Amino acid sequence: MQKKILIFLFSALLLISSCERQSPNVNYHRNHPSIQRNKSNRASNRKYAETIPGTSSSVKMKKENGVYMVPIEINGVEMEFIFDTGASDITISNVEAMFLLRQGKLTESDILGEAYYQIADGSIAVGTIINLKEVQIANKKLHNVQASVVDNIDAPLLLGQSALARFGKISIDYNNSTISFQ
Repeated sequence: MQKKILIFLFSALLLISSCERQSPNVNYHRNHPSIQRNKSNRASNRKYAETIPGTSSSVKMKKENGVYMVPIEINGVEMEFIFDTGASDITISNVEAMFLLRQGKLTESDILGEAYYQIADGSIAVGTIINLKEVQIANKKLHNVQASVVDNIDAPLLLGQSALARFGKISIDYNNSTISFQ
């Protein structure tokens, strides 16, 4: 089964290999008529952020190369993401997707299908859409968050609107480099 998942991921990712990503601002076209999805309805599993008692409601950001990095747990694995309010989805590269797959943190049922993205230069690329079972930042945890997989090993990890909108009220303190969740 794992081999089957790998083949599916690689074939889907190869479809976008000819499109170089020129900007982290990618638009996800959810209503495009040729989007293919699994039959399961993940929307019914969605809810707002769960608050984890006894943990901090703030997280420290690190400024690197002009962007703010935020520590996040994806399906129990710690990663550093760029805080990007202009990105439509959480975005990971195929390297992270394969790592999660090998660790058993991503399964065949988490592959939702493909969608079309409009890149900053106006071109359209096909991307693989996956379900992240858990996304945690500070004391907030989300369940069943859609993310996109980019076929580029150098693609940055982006914390986009598919998660940010579900966290509710967020306060950013640039003086202290923190994000707080309420």
